[in-house]
Amino acid sequence: MSAQLAIILPLLGYLLLVAGLSLYAMRQRRVGNFLSEYFLGSRSMGGFVLAMTLTTTYISASSFIGGPGAAYKYGLGWVLLAMIQVPAVWLSLGLLGKKFAILARRYQAVTLNDMLYARYGSALLVWLASLSLLVAFIGAMTVQFIGGARLLETAAGIPYDTGLLIFGATIALYTAFGGFRASVLNDAMQGLVMLAGTFLLLFAVIHAAGGMHSAVARLEAIDPRLLSVSGVDGIITPTFLASFSVLVCFGVVGLPHTAVRCISYKDSKAVHRGILIGTVVVTVLMLGMHLAGVLGRAVLPDLAVPDQVIPSLMITVLPPFAAGIFLAAPMAAIMSTINAQLLQSSATLVKDLYLRVRPQQIHNERRLKRLSGLVTLLLGLLLLLAAWRPPEMIIWLNLLAFGGLEAVFLWPLLLGLYWQQANAHGALSAMVIGAGVYTSLAALGLQPWGFHPIVPALALSLLAFIIGNPFGQPTDRAAAGTVK
Repeated sequence: MSAQLAIILPLLGYLLLVAGLSLYAMRQRRVGNFLSEYFLGSRSMGGFVLAMTLTTTYISASSFIGGPGAAYKYGLGWVLLAMIQVPAVWLSLGLLGKKFAILARRYQAVTLNDMLYARYGSALLVWLASLSLLVAFIGAMTVQFIGGARLLETAAGIPYDTGLLIFGATIALYTAFGGFRASVLNDAMQGLVMLAGTFLLLFAVIHAAGGMHSAVARLEAIDPRLLSVSGVDGIITPTFLASFSVLVCFGVVGLPHTAVRCISYKDSKAVHRGILIGTVVVTVLMLGMHLAGVLGRAVLPDLAVPDQVIPSLMITVLPPFAAGIFLAAPMAAIMSTINAQLLQSSATLVKDLYLRVRPQQIHNERRLKRLSGLVTLLLGLLLLLAAWRPPEMIIWLNLLAFGGLEAVFLWPLLLGLYWQQANAHGALSAMVIGAGVYTSLAALGLQPWGFHPIVPALALSLLAFIIGNPFGQPTDRAAAGTVK
C-alpha cells in the first residue's frame, strides 16, 4: 500500500462515519416544531454533548492550523498566550447559561436574533444584527474551508483545489441534511477524535525531536527568542496580551454560534457538567496543539508557510496510517466550526429574514424544510469560491471575523440579560459604534496605544450603549427580560 493511500483511507473512513451520524440524526428528528428541531435539536443536549459541541465549535482551523503556525513562528510565548482561552467555555455557560436558556424557552426563540427581538422589540436591530452576522461569518467560514483544503493538500498530497471541493461538498451536504442534531452528534465524536489526535501528535513530535530537553536546545540554537515570553520580534506585549484576552476569551460570549448552543441544552445538570468537561477539553487541546507547533520547529526548522506545520509534522513524525487517523483531528475541529456557523447563517436567512418578510410561511413546514436545506447547501458551495485563493496565515483573517461579531453582539446580548433598563436605542447605538469603530481601525491597520481594534471598539460600544439608552423607552418585555 502506498503511503498516500495509507493516509487517505482512514480519512475516508472518518468521512463515512460523519455521513452515518448525519443519517442517524435525520432519523432521530422528533415530531414537533421543525425550526426548533433543525436549528436547535429540540433543546435536548446533555452535559457531555454540550461540552463537546461548545468546545469543538470554538476550536477551529485557527486552533489546529493557524494557532500552531503562530507558535511555530513566534515561539513558546505564543503557547502561553493561547492558554488565555481556557476559561472561554466557563465564561460562555456561566454568563449566558441559565438566564439565556430560560428566556429562550419563554420567548420560543430559535436564534440569537429571536432573543434580541424579544428583548428589544426592534426590527431594525434584527436586520442590522443579521447582516453583520452574515458578513462576518463569510470571512470566518472561508478560513475553515482554507484550513481543510490545506490539510488535504499537505498531508494527503491532494491538490488544493481538489481538496477544497471534497471538503466543501462533504460539509455542505451533511450540515444541510442533518441539521443541528447531526451537528452536535458529530461534534461529540469529533471532540474525542481531537483529543486522541492531540496526544498522539504531541508525543510523536517530542519523540522525533529526541525528547523535551533536546527540542528546547534546538529551538535555542535556531533563535533564542523562541524561548522568550515576549516571542520572536517581541510580538507579545502587555497590550497585545490584553487585546488577545478580550478577543479570544471574554469576547467569545458574544459570538452567535457559541451563544445559540447555550439555549439548546436540556437541564441545569447539563450546564454544570458542560462547564467542567468543556474547560478540561479546551485546556488539553490548546496546550497540546500549540506546544506541538512550537516544538515542531525543532523537527522541521525551515517551513516557508507556518500554517503548514501541523500537516507537515503529521507526515514526518507519524507512520502513514497513523497520520491518516490523526488527519481526522484537525478536520474534526474545522468541520465542527463550519457546521455551527453554516447552521447559524442559514437560521439567520430563513428564520430572521425570510420569515420576517413572509410570516405566513411559518406553518408551512414542508416549504421550510426544503428552504432550510437548500440555503445551507448553497451557502456551503458559495464559500468554495471565497476560499479559492487563500492568504498565507489564516489566523489573522479568523481573528478579524471574530472581532467583528464580538463588536456587534457582545453588549446588546449581555446588557439585555443583566440590565433591566436596557432598550433598543442603547443596543442599536452599541452595534453601530462597535461595528463602525472596529471596521475602520481594522481596515486602516490602526492599533491605538498598541491595542487590537477589538479593545477600543468594545469600550466605545459600551459607552455608546450607556449614552444612547436614555433616549429610548424600556420595551414591554424588559421587566420579564431579566432573570434573578
